[in-house]
Amino acid sequence: MTRHRLIVNPAAGGGSAERSVPLIERLLRESGVEFDVVRTERPLHAIELAREAAESGVDVVVAVGGDGTANEALNGLIQAKTAGSGSAALGVLCVGRGNDFSFGVGIPRNLEAGCRALAADRRRTIDVGRATGGDFPEGRYFGNGVGIGFDTVVGLVAAKLKHQRGFTGYLVAALKTIFLYFKAPLVRVETDNGSTELRALMVSIMNGRRMGGGFMMAPDGRPDDGRFHLCIAKEVSRPRIFALILRFMNGTQASHPAIATELSTRVTVTAIDGTLPAHADGEILCEEGAEVTIEIVPAAIEIIVPLAGESR
Repeated sequence: MTRHRLIVNPAAGGGSAERSVPLIERLLRESGVEFDVVRTERPLHAIELAREAAESGVDVVVAVGGDGTANEALNGLIQAKTAGSGSAALGVLCVGRGNDFSFGVGIPRNLEAGCRALAADRRRTIDVGRATGGDFPEGRYFGNGVGIGFDTVVGLVAAKLKHQRGFTGYLVAALKTIFLYFKAPLVRVETDNGSTELRALMVSIMNGRRMGGGFMMAPDGRPDDGRFHLCIAKEVSRPRIFALILRFMNGTQASHPAIATELSTRVTVTAIDGTLPAHADGEILCEEGAEVTIEIVPAAIEIIVPLAGESR
């Protein structure tokens, strides 16, 4: 029988992850799923727990949390696989606020549907990305995307908000960032297609489709096509940033004159004037980095997805 290990981040979703455990356990037992449960105790703990699970022969590691928990579990599984010490599939039960990774790969947000997917054990192989630089010179893996510039600052501001969470909090933070915090750096962006220098409001390197719980950075993104979908926003005036935000919410930014899009398997972004605030799956890579390199790792991991036609 397939063995599952649930890695619960008790703080995810403002504590909703921990509150959801009894329901999750009941649903899995009713579905005949064999599982055990462990809890994270500190930042990056899920990386250790996922790696140890794969090394011990667990078949599926299930991240019970949001994008941060899923990212850590993914890193632990890729580390074990790369070292040749174990291999496991990744499942996610969504109890976080953003759940952008799950959105991009087709994992259901609904807990009942998520538990049914685990029981059905339908798998999909996806690419992941590896970001090197900033606070992670040894590299950090990601499933959804890397953001450099404006959206990283927005994420830092959003994390400090006490009363607004999820997409609403991200939107409030974006408005604050427009007026108070951000100056676009001069950067060099190198891709498979060449090199360009510009003052960039934001560089998004997407394996998935969405960031911030509602901003469609790559409406056509696919996590199994072997390429990143890039979205590069040039520096614009503050009033035009408002217009861009609305476009990103609708996924229609590609037709805006300040936006450039392309496909690439490798991207290097270097600060020429200023610094690079950057994140991977919402987890900070650096607040003032000098250079970040992002590479695709094709067909890197199996994930559990719902059966065709299953409600998300």
